[in-house]
Amino acid sequence: MNAQVPLDVHALSAEELVTYIVGRFHTGHREQLPELIVLARRVEHVHAAHPRCPVGLADELEAHLQEMESHMLKEEQVLFPMLCRGMNGPAQGPISVMKYEHVHHFDAMERIHDLTQDLIPPEDACNTWCALYAGLGAYARELAQHIKLENDVLFAKASQAVKGAQNA
Repeated sequence: MNAQVPLDVHALSAEELVTYIVGRFHTGHREQLPELIVLARRVEHVHAAHPRCPVGLADELEAHLQEMESHMLKEEQVLFPMLCRGMNGPAQGPISVMKYEHVHHFDAMERIHDLTQDLIPPEDACNTWCALYAGLGAYARELAQHIKLENDVLFAKASQAVKGAQNA
């Protein structure tokens, strides 16, 4: 998760962008989410009586992990290979589906923010609770960067290639 976004992502080929997205974001999400679920379950168990306990957070994260895994697999197995082969026209349907699912990922993050009172731990929160909220904040930033890179660069390039081919 230490890799920085390349300075000029717009200069990268579809294949280079895909390699970067999978290595930087897909791998990272697959590491982050299970760890966050463990922390959330621990906080919910230990602090169940606390009035600010984020009851239901672990379940929300589990559901989000399943959605993310399904989404990432569709990208890795269907959409990304199409884009790497320059099949930009046929990829427009799958791109629409991925963009629609991206909106649902943001909805999930909104629910997580609601459950955690905007990721602000109570004053008496233990280290685990603080680590959970810090980790959720980092994950939310990673997810936003991931989605922005796909929507605004990778998918936009494919759409521009289709328009360019239609105008030629």
